[in-house]
Amino acid sequence: MHPVSDHPEQSDEQSSGPSSGRSEAAAPAAAPAAPTHWEADIVLRDGGTARVRPITPDDADRLVAFYTEVSDRSKYYRFFAPYPRLSARDVRHFTHHDYVNRVGLAALVRDEFIATVRFDRIDETGRPSGTGTDAEVAFLVQDAHQGRGVASALLEHIAAVARERGIRRFIAEVLPENRKMGKVFTDAGYTQRRSFAEGVMHFELDLQPTEESLAVMRSREHRAEARSTKRLLAPRSVAVVGAGRNPAGVGRSVLRNLREGGFTGQLYAVNRHAGGEEFDGVPVHATLAGITEPVDLAVLAVPAEQVPAVVAECGAHGVLGLVVITAGYAETGEAGRQRQRELVRQARAAGMRVLGPNAFGLINTDPAVSLNASLAPRLPGRGPVGIFSQSGAIGAALLETADRRGLGLSSFVSAGNRADVSGNDLLQYWEEDEATRVALLYLESFGNPRKFSRLARRLAATKPLVVIKGGRHSASIPQGHAAAVTRIPDTTVDTLFQQAGVIRVDTITELYDVADLLVHQPQPRGDRIALVGNSDSLGLLTHDAALSAGLHPLPPQDLTTSATPEDLAAALTAAVRSPDSDIVIAVVIPPIGTDSFPRFPGSGLLTQTEGDPGSEVTAPFADALNTAARQAGEAGKPLLLIHLALTELAAGLRGTVPAYPRPERAVRALAHAVRHAAWCRGSADLGRIPDFEHLAEAPARRLVADTLGTAESTRLDQTAAAELLGHYGIDVVRSIGAPGEADAVRAAAELGYPVALKATSPSLRHRADLGSVRLDLSSEAELRRAHQESTALLGADARLVVQPMAARGVDTTVSATVDPAVGAILSFGLAGAASELLGDVAHRLIPATDREVAGLIREIKAAPLLFGWHGAEPVDTDALEELLLRVSQLVDDIPEVASVELEPVVVAPRGLAVLGATVRLAQLPARTDLGPRALG
Repeated sequence: MHPVSDHPEQSDEQSSGPSSGRSEAAAPAAAPAAPTHWEADIVLRDGGTARVRPITPDDADRLVAFYTEVSDRSKYYRFFAPYPRLSARDVRHFTHHDYVNRVGLAALVRDEFIATVRFDRIDETGRPSGTGTDAEVAFLVQDAHQGRGVASALLEHIAAVARERGIRRFIAEVLPENRKMGKVFTDAGYTQRRSFAEGVMHFELDLQPTEESLAVMRSREHRAEARSTKRLLAPRSVAVVGAGRNPAGVGRSVLRNLREGGFTGQLYAVNRHAGGEEFDGVPVHATLAGITEPVDLAVLAVPAEQVPAVVAECGAHGVLGLVVITAGYAETGEAGRQRQRELVRQARAAGMRVLGPNAFGLINTDPAVSLNASLAPRLPGRGPVGIFSQSGAIGAALLETADRRGLGLSSFVSAGNRADVSGNDLLQYWEEDEATRVALLYLESFGNPRKFSRLARRLAATKPLVVIKGGRHSASIPQGHAAAVTRIPDTTVDTLFQQAGVIRVDTITELYDVADLLVHQPQPRGDRIALVGNSDSLGLLTHDAALSAGLHPLPPQDLTTSATPEDLAAALTAAVRSPDSDIVIAVVIPPIGTDSFPRFPGSGLLTQTEGDPGSEVTAPFADALNTAARQAGEAGKPLLLIHLALTELAAGLRGTVPAYPRPERAVRALAHAVRHAAWCRGSADLGRIPDFEHLAEAPARRLVADTLGTAESTRLDQTAAAELLGHYGIDVVRSIGAPGEADAVRAAAELGYPVALKATSPSLRHRADLGSVRLDLSSEAELRRAHQESTALLGADARLVVQPMAARGVDTTVSATVDPAVGAILSFGLAGAASELLGDVAHRLIPATDREVAGLIREIKAAPLLFGWHGAEPVDTDALEELLLRVSQLVDDIPEVASVELEPVVVAPRGLAVLGATVRLAQLPARTDLGPRALG
C-alpha cells in the first residue's frame, strides 16, 4: 500500500503515496484517449482559476518541470522517502493511464502543472485489479501553490471520476506530520474511517456523496467565487489597455471615468503608439511589461483581433482579472462565438476571470476603492443596492434611474455576453458583502439554472433579490449568450422564482418601486394595511388595489382635505400603534380651491398660484410623515406614501418614506414585499428531503447508462421504465399488450379479472371520452366484446393493453422535467382537462422537501377533490406526497433522467396506483450544478 498525502486547506496540499513501484507491465501498450468531459475550469480559494484535465503521454515535459519545482519535503510526504528526481520509467508510468483502472488528473495554470492527483484500482488485498471497487489515491501540489485549496478541488474531481468508473472507496496513507493533507481528507465530508499503524495514518473514504460532503463543496465554491468577484471589484491597481488619444474613445472614456471617480489605487494607461505620453494626467506605457508594479485589473478596449495578444501579456504580467469592453464576439455570429470561447479559455488558463466581452463595465462605490471601470460618466452615490445587468443599455438605464430616485449603490456589474463572470458570481459576492442589502438583477438568460436557483434561494433568505427577466413572452435570448431557451410557460418560471425567494418584476420602474420599499422600510410582518389620508377617493382606489393584490386592507380613514399636518401626524401615529395593522399607507392629494389647506406648487393648473413657496408648504407634511416613519420603523411596520401631483412632497421624503404617484404602483411593490417576507419566515423551515430506505441507486444508474449509451436521448420502453422506477420504490401497475383478442384473453387470465382495456397510442392516451378506456371487465365475454369495439372504433394502431383494475380514487398526474433554461422541475395536477386545458398545475424545484411537496398538492385550484370535496372520502395524500418525493429523488440522483411522466396516478382513500409511466433519458448538458465544482 502506498502512502498518500497532500497539504490541504489552510496552507494547502502536499503529496500522497508513490505508485512508481508499480510494475511496468501494468501500463497499457498504447495510451487510450483521455475523456474530455473530465476537463473543467475551477476557481481556487484565493479567487484565481486553474484548469483540471486528465494527464496524457504528451505531458511528460510538464511533469518533469513540475517535479523540479516541488520541495524535497513535499516529495518526502509523497513517497515516504527521499525522491529527488523522476526516472524515465516514473515519467512514463505517471503519464500513461488507461482511464479506467489508473487515472491521473492535473491542475494547470498558464499551461503548466501546479498539482497532480491519481488513483490506482486495487482489490481487497491491495493489489492492482481491474474489478475491485477500491483505489489508492495520491496527491502532489507544488509548494508555491499550497494554501490555494488545490488538493480539495482535485479530490472532488478525482472522486467524481472514480465513481464514474465504479470505484466506491479511496484508500490513502498519510505521514502524521503531514497534517495539512490529513485535513484535506477529514474535512471533505465523506464517510470515512481512520486508523494509525506502523507510523502512518490510514484513511478509507466512502465516495458516495453525503449531505456533509455536498455542504463542504458548496461552501468552498461560495468562498472561492465570492473572492474571485471581489478581486475584480476591489483591485489595488488598474490598467486601461487601448486608451487612445481621442478623448471620446472608449478606452479613454473608461480611463477618465476611473480617474474622475477617485479610484484610490494605482492607475495606468497602455497604448503601444503613445508610450511616454500622458492621458488625463495618467502616464501611458507602451506595453504592460513596461509597468514595473503589479496590475490587478486590466480593462481591454482594443480591437477584437488584438485581444489574444493582450490577454497573453496580461497573463504573463500576473494580472488577476479582465474587463473586456471590446465587442465583436458571440453577438456577431459563429466566428465571434469561437473567438469568445478562446478568450475565456486563454484567460482562465492564466488564472484570470473575465467580465464580458462586450461589457459595459463595473463599479464599486466603497470609499476605500471608488472604482468606476465602466462607460458610466459619473460614479453613483454610495448606498445599499447591488446591481447586475447582462445588457449594457439596460445597465446604463438602471444606473440613471437609481441616481434620479436617490437610491445609492454598493456595486454595479454589467457583464455583456456573460462569457465567464455571471449573475451567479455576483450572488456569491453579495452574500458576503455587508454593504449590499438589496440585490437587483436584469437577466436575459441563465447559463446554469440549477445553480442560480440554489444561490438565489440562499441569498434571498438574508437579502432581498429582485429580478427582471427579459424574454418573458418571446422565449428568446440575446445572440451573444450561450444558454438554452426554456420550454416551459413563463407562469411556471414565476412560480419557481417565488419558490426560490426571488422577487420577479416586469419593468425598471417596478424594480425601483420595490427596491425603494425594501431599502428604506422594515420587512412586513403581515398583510393588514391601515389606510390614512385626506382623500376618500384615493383611499378607496388604494383599498381596491390592495384587495386585488391579495392583501388585507382595513377600511380607509378619511381625514378630509381640510386636514393639517398635525392631523395627519396624529392619525398616522394611531395607525402605527394599532395592533390591527402590519403596514401603514398615507394617501395625500393637493386641495382644490380651499383656503384652509396649503396650496402646493407644481400640483397642476387647479392649485397653482404665483408665489407659493414649495418647500414652506411641503415641509410640515414631510416632517409629519418622517416622524411617523420613525415610529413605524420602531414598531417594525413599513410606512408608504401615495400622492397625487405632489412631487415636491415626494422629493422631500426621498431616502426615508417611499412615495408613489399611483396606488397600483405602491400596492404592487408592497405585495412583493409581503410575499417575500412570508417566504423568509417560511424559509427557516423548508422541510427535509427524506432518506428513503431500500433505494437501489447503483442498479438504476447502470440501467440508465446501459440504455442511454452514446445516444443523445432515448425513451425507455414500458418494461425498462417500470424497472427504473421500481429501483426507487415506485411500482407501476403491470400492463400486458393485447393487439388481438386472444392476446387480451391470455393477459386477463394471467392478471386475474376484473381488468381494464386501454389504448396507449400517444394520440389516444387518457381520452376516455373517445372510448380509449374500458373498465371493470369481469369476464372473457366482456373483454372480447370490448376489444372488438375498441378496435373498430379506434383502429389497429390503438396499441391496446390489459391492466388489473385499480381501486377507485382521484386521477392525478405527476411529472418531472429537466428544463434546459430553468433546471429540474417537479409538477403535479389532476389528470385530464384540469391540467391540460386549464393549466391547473403546480410546480416545485428539484430536489423538493416534504414541506414543499405538501404545499405542491394543495396549491392547485382543484385540490379540494383530494380532501373530501362535497362529502367525498378524502384520498391518501400521504402516499401521494411520498410518490412525489421519490420522483424528485430519482431525477436529482440521476440527472440523465430528463423527464418522468406518471399518468394517471389513481389516488384512493388508501394507497395509490401508477397506471402509466413514460421516462426519457438524455445526456447531460455542458453546464450543470451537479458533480464537482467547475466553472461553466
